[in-house]
Amino acid sequence: MFPSYKNPHWPSLEEEILKQWKQNNTFEKTISQRPSDNTFTFFEGPPSANGMPGIHHVMSRAIKDVFCRYKTQKGFRVMRKGGWDTHGLPVELQVEKRMGITKDDIGKKISIADYNKACKEDVMKFKEKWDELTERIGFWLDLDNPYVTYENNYIESVWNLLQKFYDKGLLYKGHTIQPYSPAAGTGLSSHELNQPGCYKDVKDTTAVAQFSIQNNPKTQGLGIPENSFFLAWTTTPWTLPSNTALAVGEKIEYCLIETLNPYTFLKVNVILAKDAIAKYFKTEGENLSLDEFTENDKVIPWKILKTLLGKELIGIQYEQLLPYVKPEGRCFEVFAGDFVTTSEGTGIVHIAPSFGSDDFRLAQKNGVASLTLVDERGRFVPEVTDFAGEYVKEAFYSEEEIEVEKTKQGKDKYLSVDERISIKLKQENKAFKVEKYSHNYPHCWRTDKPVLYYPLKSWFIKTTAIREKLVEQNKKINWKPKSTGEGRFADWLENLVDWNLSRSRFWGTPLPIWKTEDESEILCIGSMSQLSDEIEKAIAAGFMSENPIKDKEKLDLHRPLVDEIFLCSPNGNKMTRETDLIDVWFDSGAMPYAQWHFPFENEDIFKANFPADFIAEGVDQTRGWFFTLHVIATALFDSVAYKNVLANGLVLDKNGNKMSKRLGNAIDPFMAVNKYGSEAIRWYMLA
Repeated sequence: MFPSYKNPHWPSLEEEILKQWKQNNTFEKTISQRPSDNTFTFFEGPPSANGMPGIHHVMSRAIKDVFCRYKTQKGFRVMRKGGWDTHGLPVELQVEKRMGITKDDIGKKISIADYNKACKEDVMKFKEKWDELTERIGFWLDLDNPYVTYENNYIESVWNLLQKFYDKGLLYKGHTIQPYSPAAGTGLSSHELNQPGCYKDVKDTTAVAQFSIQNNPKTQGLGIPENSFFLAWTTTPWTLPSNTALAVGEKIEYCLIETLNPYTFLKVNVILAKDAIAKYFKTEGENLSLDEFTENDKVIPWKILKTLLGKELIGIQYEQLLPYVKPEGRCFEVFAGDFVTTSEGTGIVHIAPSFGSDDFRLAQKNGVASLTLVDERGRFVPEVTDFAGEYVKEAFYSEEEIEVEKTKQGKDKYLSVDERISIKLKQENKAFKVEKYSHNYPHCWRTDKPVLYYPLKSWFIKTTAIREKLVEQNKKINWKPKSTGEGRFADWLENLVDWNLSRSRFWGTPLPIWKTEDESEILCIGSMSQLSDEIEKAIAAGFMSENPIKDKEKLDLHRPLVDEIFLCSPNGNKMTRETDLIDVWFDSGAMPYAQWHFPFENEDIFKANFPADFIAEGVDQTRGWFFTLHVIATALFDSVAYKNVLANGLVLDKNGNKMSKRLGNAIDPFMAVNKYGSEAIRWYMLA
């Protein structure tokens, strides 16, 4: 990566210069000696100090420093406040690994208070090393007065922003299908799911299932005989026990075909899209005699009995495929789906409303029942007797659990749940085709484990309501490279979905929402003083005995303290806090305001330094920090958060993978700096 030559004097020369800067307060003077009315504002994207910095951090810091120094030399006052991102999954998962616990153990083997205390201690574990590297590479940054996202003042400013969203009608609670990480035990937002590397190529077992059509006057009128089946393809056979409906395209042509099941060789009549026939039937088998077929023949005979439009199939009922649990309500019927195509599969979509957003939407529209037969850890519930307690995705197993499964099944006979469900379908004449299929599948950005789409009650920011504003404000930003802003970022905004804000975790900014048991009365708190006033009302009503907000020394606006605060509604009812935390990306997106504890103080400093003239981070922040900054500024301040943004490329390892402390493939920056000098590395990175 680096040149083989070196000058032994460079590192020592740099250290002498650093010593002089410190003795003379050079950095501080570059700010104090510039006029306060001639500012150039830079926002520092907060890193997390729970891990060691890597060589890739030198790139972003070199870029930031060179622009800020240039503006300083041009006579601008360039304030550069450091900051630390201290909440969220990266910290929690590290603590759990160190303690040998899982999310399920919190509140049982360890109290929430002790767990969060461990997180707070862990999060600044490597702060000194980060500060050391920052100073060693000559990145001028105010490290003495950083903003820290876990501090009460920072959280109070975040709460104030959330209250503004709530008052504007942009913060709401919804029950939808969301990306969910069983390994992390929490839902994910769409921008978390779209971080680079989250979609991975995987090879899964897929199945074309046979759904037995009920013989009744409707099917008889359409000329559909007994022993007929709908064919529906799925890349997730584990969702088939939760099937409650099928979807067809109203204008798509479907064919009723007389053929043999390729596994049981029983005579069947199957329905699939006309355009999909070539995927499942060989041309040379058309119109061959079914009666003359033997199991030694290589081609399955088939012939088209009739053609029907999708709209004619709507309302047809079928038998439950895997009858582990009977749903309550409307089910096992064919509906029209505007998402149905013939590009993949059979042109008939299997609907499991608990595990797909299109499925959920169809079910909501038509009053279709749902079956959630998988728990929040990604395991089948006990009612699915053949596979009870088993993880639906093989990747959810630990190495130890895989060994247990192999021992249970027999080392040479180990099969995944999808494979065994498919075998069961084959044996019961309910599978028409089973094969491996390579496709892109989403994974959690922090655990690298697969996500599921899962029914969750979450709090959302209604970003779709301000989509046009977000698009228009983006046009005012000077993006470098331009293609990132006009392409990647603009496309993201155009196809925006609402921001899933809430997280069912423990260490993070608490959602400042209190509600009555029936949720008819809701209160969103926007400041510590407001919370204190509401607690006083609750004390008067007998719901609280003391006011913890008044003890500033012990005050910690995290769980469990906030969970133990009960308020009194305007109608005199007891209110409890929604236990969820907020997305850690909201924390970082709130830094323009919360770093100054705005609006509670420093109003003049904030107004003089907003929006930022310049920010810079890796291109992977396009759907991360760049996005959350943009949403908050646009929604609440009708402004851009930054005027100029430089999205640098990523530093890759020898295998072409992004260098990351999480992946353990990053070069030690201290070794490189001590060997070659920071100036050589900075220029190497910039070049």
